[in-house]
Amino acid sequence: MGQEIEAVRFSPEDFAVFSDRLQDEMVLLETWFRSGSFSPRDRMGGFELEAWLVDRQERPAPINDVFLKRLDNAMVVPELARFNVELNDHPQHLWGTAFSRFEASLGETWQQCVRVAEELDTRLVMIGILPTVREEELSQENMSDLKRYRALNEQVLRLREGEPLRLDISGHEHLKTSQQSVMLEAATTSFQLHLKVHPDRAVRAYNASIIASAPLVAIAANSPFLFGHDLWDETRVPLFEQSVSVGGLAGASHGPLRRVTFGSGYARGSLLECFQENAQHYPVLLPMRFNEGLEQMACVRLHNGTIWRWTRPLIGFDYDGIPHLRIEQRVVAAGPTIVDMIANAAFFHGLMQSLMNQEVPPEQQLPFATARDNFYAAARRGLDAHVRWMGDERGVLRNLVVERLLPMARSGLEQLEIDQADIDRYLWIIEARVLGGQTGADWQRAAAARCGHDLTAMTAAYRERQESGRPVHEWDLHV
Repeated sequence: MGQEIEAVRFSPEDFAVFSDRLQDEMVLLETWFRSGSFSPRDRMGGFELEAWLVDRQERPAPINDVFLKRLDNAMVVPELARFNVELNDHPQHLWGTAFSRFEASLGETWQQCVRVAEELDTRLVMIGILPTVREEELSQENMSDLKRYRALNEQVLRLREGEPLRLDISGHEHLKTSQQSVMLEAATTSFQLHLKVHPDRAVRAYNASIIASAPLVAIAANSPFLFGHDLWDETRVPLFEQSVSVGGLAGASHGPLRRVTFGSGYARGSLLECFQENAQHYPVLLPMRFNEGLEQMACVRLHNGTIWRWTRPLIGFDYDGIPHLRIEQRVVAAGPTIVDMIANAAFFHGLMQSLMNQEVPPEQQLPFATARDNFYAAARRGLDAHVRWMGDERGVLRNLVVERLLPMARSGLEQLEIDQADIDRYLWIIEARVLGGQTGADWQRAAAARCGHDLTAMTAAYRERQESGRPVHEWDLHV
């Protein structure tokens, strides 16, 4: 979905042409998987960070077109809403000082963005859901002026046969509302992690990412509030899943698989299974016509970009044109600080490496349904969630992280030959956050309670502490 498209409305012929082209690409993709055509160059990591532009009252500032023009940095691009932007960075080899390099590079881009925002009398905030965003601000008028977003909105509503998108989230409080556009999705900003994988290890990597989703979403939780309601620790999860829902409509006996989903199961033989599921079970949303050859996988990649698994397989290309496989992990919220997010990335990559190298594949020890239940429990209750682990071990997630998963992450980072100073620094941040019981979500709730649930004051205090650069476990609660 990062690519711009040429049309907003499509004809029946467009859908027919796209579907035929998609099937042709799928035939070629099957030969790639059978013949081992994917790049063996692996152990590369990357990320995407979505952020908010806010005004002096901590309200969304819908000026990303002006901001991006002034910034003039090709690595920072628009997002769905006019008050969101996305920061990208060049991938890094996962060895040595990779995470320190990530932190320095992202920090440099972030500071450039902060300076330009200040010139426009705005501020930049990285947070899962902006607590001050109002429902009426998530309107089509605030949609970025790109055809792909307007086309996506039109096609989702077409598949829903005009039914509004309904939001129904029960957490600490209950929120129920509806919208006539996909702009609810714009309230969910994340720190998406990418891992380029060896084709022989792709299935293990994909399944490991699924298993790691529960502890990862809990340690990184940073989205408790939406429209003034206190909901889940990571309210992005139900919000995103419901904001582009085209499955299971009211009155229908069945529907297509949901487009934002934890998935339907582990991969078994190859990641081809995910792309086959895409082609067989998900209606086409954006039937663009492409002129390039089938080997560019334009239709396969665009269709995959309109299906948002929390762990999503991606096809990309190396510098020399050889196709490669990546795993995109989408559960991590933006913020609270750059160092917090890089610590989350270090935990993820270390835990992934450790899970992938277990003699008995962990997907053989933890049923997919259990991994899925763990994920939703962790998104709802954070580190206090009760989960099941391998060997039918049960307990509170925070204890599992400290006693089992942090040592596994450390071992995985050592296997990746990450410098000891990086391992110690970033995993200590995770350990201190978990032991201290102060994730971003925890801090937001506690700070809101201290200021009489004044979410504007709380957001201002959050932004000020974010600007200090100190990790969230060190933040005080004075508002």
